[in-house]
Amino acid sequence: MTTAVIGKPISRVDGRAKVIGSATYAAEFDQPNQAYAAVVRSTVAAGRITSIETAEAEQAPGIVAVLTHRNAPKLAYAPHKGFTDPAIGERLHVLQDDRVNHQGHPIALVVADTLEQANHAATLLRVTYAPETAATDIDAGEPVLPTQQKTDQATTQPPETRRGDPAGALASAEVKVEQTYVIPRENHNPIEMHATVAAWNGDRLTLWDKSQYVYGVAEEIAAVFGIRAENVRVVSPFVGGAFGSGLRAWSHVTLAALGARVAGRPVKLMLSRREMYYGTGFRPHTVQRVALGASRDGRLTAILHDGYEETSTYEEFAEALLDATRILHSCPNVYTRHRLVPMNVHTPIWMRAPGEASGVFALECALDELAVALDIDPVELRLRNEPEQDEFKSLPFSSRSTRECYRVAAERFGWSRRTPKPRSMRDGRWLIGWGMATATYPVNFAPASAMARLLPDGTAEVTSAASDMGPGTWTSMTQVAADTLGLPIERVKFSLGDTRMPRTPPHGGSMTMASVGSAVQAACRKAREDALARGGANDLVGAMARLGQPVEATADSTPGDAGQRFSMHSFGAVFTEVAVDPDLGETRVRRIVGAYGAGRIVNPKTARSQCVGGMIGGMGMALMEHSVVDPRNGRVTNANLAEYAVPVHADAPPVMDVIFVDEKDPHVNPLGVKGLGEIALVGVAPAIGNAVYHATGKRLRELPITPDKLL
Repeated sequence: MTTAVIGKPISRVDGRAKVIGSATYAAEFDQPNQAYAAVVRSTVAAGRITSIETAEAEQAPGIVAVLTHRNAPKLAYAPHKGFTDPAIGERLHVLQDDRVNHQGHPIALVVADTLEQANHAATLLRVTYAPETAATDIDAGEPVLPTQQKTDQATTQPPETRRGDPAGALASAEVKVEQTYVIPRENHNPIEMHATVAAWNGDRLTLWDKSQYVYGVAEEIAAVFGIRAENVRVVSPFVGGAFGSGLRAWSHVTLAALGARVAGRPVKLMLSRREMYYGTGFRPHTVQRVALGASRDGRLTAILHDGYEETSTYEEFAEALLDATRILHSCPNVYTRHRLVPMNVHTPIWMRAPGEASGVFALECALDELAVALDIDPVELRLRNEPEQDEFKSLPFSSRSTRECYRVAAERFGWSRRTPKPRSMRDGRWLIGWGMATATYPVNFAPASAMARLLPDGTAEVTSAASDMGPGTWTSMTQVAADTLGLPIERVKFSLGDTRMPRTPPHGGSMTMASVGSAVQAACRKAREDALARGGANDLVGAMARLGQPVEATADSTPGDAGQRFSMHSFGAVFTEVAVDPDLGETRVRRIVGAYGAGRIVNPKTARSQCVGGMIGGMGMALMEHSVVDPRNGRVTNANLAEYAVPVHADAPPVMDVIFVDEKDPHVNPLGVKGLGEIALVGVAPAIGNAVYHATGKRLRELPITPDKLL
């Protein structure tokens, strides 16, 4: 019997729970006798605290404790570098000394009987500082090579690479373009704000926390408090969006646990929207210089891509900013250099499609500028420079469907009807622009474990400590389990988000389906084979009825050596149509067509949803998102959803067309999947930027593209 569940557009198995409100998020795990905490944050970007007056706050109604560096317990802060931590530097030590590293640095914690009492008392503290000169303007900083560059795939990359003679080839190129592209800081802004409920039982700690990596939180907090990681349980079954913001245990998690220990009762700490701009990381401000050289027939002869981004003064955070440049287009002479600017800011973190989204924006806009200089169609230019192999690693691609993505997306979009001259296409008074860009993201696969338990009634329970911040992990894992076991999907229950379950890697980097899905498949196959062998039947339900007792199996999934033999990536092509009001500078995205070669698609319904979400996120990156930092003090002046603009329903284009190219890749992982969460955003911003140029004749190289820049 087979159910062939993989590949079916199954609706979300957790959908009803979310609609009726029974899905429980971090801040909803209220505990008996629970207290509430509020964080007091610095109002300077660098310096020392010279005095902090707490008497008035301590005498306020309902106050349980007011903690500062003067009275907070000293924490172990044992050395610890998790999967998602920067390789170089030391994480923020909260309430341990009088230093201030950035605007919004936590300087006190108020614990009270109610949230209102905690928030009120927090306003009563009086703090004075000895300010120091702060580095808050990236343009005034001095970029330096990182000590060690660690990407979101937990791999290290050389900060500087060279093949051939890039400088010489650029100097002698028949046609060349050289420009600088800027992306400002962006914040994640998920609908669910970060929250932690902490409860101690002796030396054992339970954390109900918004997290994309429950094991990472457990191990970090164990190191901070000097206890065994097995004594920390982290629970996070539902995550209301995160986009990378939940990949680390930020200081508020430590503060919640610290408050609970001092108070001797459970404590809830929930960040405000404004606090999240200072406490949970962000996509860093990047500045990139791209120089391209080509022959007159459109063959790339030189690529020089130099980029730098902000990081904190206490940790070296680095993205895979230039990785795509090294492999995306064929070129014999390529130079890349990635640098950092240490600043008095909170440490950045990965934000959806980290590194690739930013680097591809600069590269694909520069390629469009080259197409204009050569008077060659942008798609044709890319086809002429399609590589036969990964020229950086000198490895064959496990599969690469770029040509097919260009073809099917261009055909669906109607690209052949485009007239190349800027401002040549109109709809009434609106200027119409068509643009495109290439997308790519690496295939990631990390060790993961899962457990399958078959019950005598013919149902199955499958567990793994994965997360689901929205892509549909609950559903896709249920599909893999049902398909492997040969059971109807309604007879399989999958559970996630708890460190009492088998270990998994972080829920990010488009690795969950490959890693956790492969482990679920292996555990279910192992349990099924055991049940059939012991039950003496070919039918699983019949075998379990005959056994009359549960059958349980745990399995691990680990990457093989394919990563050393092949270069493994997803690829795609994004086409956009924009309409620009010539008098108001307003830009409206009317259509987006994306084609993706992403291996096996487990659930086309949730996969399309992922891509639509990525398209809308890319629109935000291109046209709206910008954390405006006051260079005088490092304060984010628009740290709210009233002034930090993100796309809403009215901004969504009427057409968002998603095409999955049929692609079978036997090398990437047992399921043959490549991941979609990240690549769905890559390429959208440059496609929009290129379309805006086509519509207006104005080349804007600094995001976001706002009306004032077009007028």
